[in-house]
Amino acid sequence: MTDLILYHNPRCSKSRGALELLEARGLSPVVVRYLDTPPSAAEIKALLAKLGIGARQLLRRGEEEYTALGLADEQLDDAILIDAMASHPKLIERPILVVGDKAVIGRPPERVLELLP
Repeated sequence: MTDLILYHNPRCSKSRGALELLEARGLSPVVVRYLDTPPSAAEIKALLAKLGIGARQLLRRGEEEYTALGLADEQLDDAILIDAMASHPKLIERPILVVGDKAVIGRPPERVLELLP
């Protein structure tokens, strides 16, 4: 099977749940603790392409940074939102499972199973 990459925040119950689901199936994804090693703007752009969504759909709207940076402004383009996520990784929705050229946000955690054969 293609390598599995899980963008993970161990403090998030959904992220922990997704990891547990994968491990229960005998899978050992490469775990990227994205708060410790934030993805670059280019990596976020590549993730968005694999997810098939726009940058706004990857934003966590409940974070303080979302309000402080004025990210609710619908006029902001993807490049600005991507830069904000690269600078403030707490803004990135989680968990994200990447399998080859596809990815899924694990909310609910069971969604990660969609990418498994």
